[in-house]
Amino acid sequence: MDGVTVIDHPLVQHKLTLMRSKTRSTKDFRELLNEIGMLICYEITRELPTEMVEVETPLAKTMQPRIEGKKLVFAPILRAGMAFLEGMLNLIPSARVAFIGLYRDHETLESIEYYFKAPEDVADRLVIVMDPMLATGNSAVAAIDKLKGRGVTNLRFMCLLAAPEGIKHLRAAHPDVHIWTDAIDSHLNSVGYIVPGLGDAGDRMFGTK
Repeated sequence: MDGVTVIDHPLVQHKLTLMRSKTRSTKDFRELLNEIGMLICYEITRELPTEMVEVETPLAKTMQPRIEGKKLVFAPILRAGMAFLEGMLNLIPSARVAFIGLYRDHETLESIEYYFKAPEDVADRLVIVMDPMLATGNSAVAAIDKLKGRGVTNLRFMCLLAAPEGIKHLRAAHPDVHIWTDAIDSHLNSVGYIVPGLGDAGDRMFGTK
């Protein structure tokens, strides 16, 4: 699918299968989501630009690669996107963080903003938008609209699961934003949940349902 990368690494797929089980505990679900976030982070940052810098080892001076430019920004969509954050910051502790608070109106399925906080120079950085589920795509589109309104031009979107409807919506609204996901499931049901999916990621993470 154009503009979409499906991460088919066996470890990612194994952990995703464990998470789909309705009997998985809140603790295990949260830990698995954190682990998968780290694995996705490896893939989504694979093509970061590097520059050669001089390093003196105990034996000699040498030219070696280092990530070029300003540190990237992780932008979790609250609340479920927070599950990815800890693992990704373990990999890239110098990354900045932007917080995007959105909730879905269960009648209209539209996204309603309640919070936004980003680094002052966010427009100068690569921003990775994070949400476990790309269902209708409304939250992803709203989050990216907000970031583009702050001048951000270099954006990537990562999720655990995507529905074809969500991919279509996000790609239509923001064709310049590439999507990384672990799986593309069958469809959305009548209330906007991914099928077969894994239920509401936020509720399963925090034990709120």
